[in-house]
Amino acid sequence: MNKQQTMPIVHPNAAGIDIGSQFHFVAVGADQSSEPVRCFQSFTTDLHEMAKWLRSCGVTSIAMESTGIYWIPAFEILEDYGFEVFLVNAREAKNVPGRKTDVNDAQWLQRLHQFGLLRASFRPDKSIAILRSYIRQRERLLEFRAAHIQHMQKALMQMNLQLHHVVSDITGVTGMKIIRAIILGESNPEILAQYRDIRCKESREMIAKSLMGNYQEEHLFALKQAVELFDL
Repeated sequence: MNKQQTMPIVHPNAAGIDIGSQFHFVAVGADQSSEPVRCFQSFTTDLHEMAKWLRSCGVTSIAMESTGIYWIPAFEILEDYGFEVFLVNAREAKNVPGRKTDVNDAQWLQRLHQFGLLRASFRPDKSIAILRSYIRQRERLLEFRAAHIQHMQKALMQMNLQLHHVVSDITGVTGMKIIRAIILGESNPEILAQYRDIRCKESREMIAKSLMGNYQEEHLFALKQAVELFDL
């Protein structure tokens, strides 16, 4: 007679957290607490209370879904408390067969993690994560900067100021000197052409010709805003 096989427990002191924007539902094993499922708000003080409660329950390993960006504060605080935190893809957790409708998400995560059925997403160590955060912020700022340059270009073209045809980069020395002079109210192309840098390949006469445009107040306003955002 074959004995019934049971799955081995990989993480005996496991917890599962269903991450939300305002509330986090946390589940531990039924033998770890008389109240195995608790709800905590997403405020920082509540996250510390959550960590202390998990510690009091003897939890050592935690699985949470990577929901939006809401997981980041909880992940970082729990990691600072010394927990082993598994960040898992929500799709993988939902695809595991056998889920019951009367079992909430936190308990489901806790059970799957207990049996080692969840794969942790790659998460670099803290020093690399900090560096990556800075790099991503820089990339976003560069993207915003590129958009502001496009807005500057659009405002110039709406006034038929074809500066981009006579300078290689409108945000270079010559281009920005001319644009800032235009914002301050200068519209004489001969005067504007005097801002030509000596390294500029195009002649002053050609630059002046490109700046003979149709100056309109609304387009000047758009140009001014684009430059202000570019300078931030």
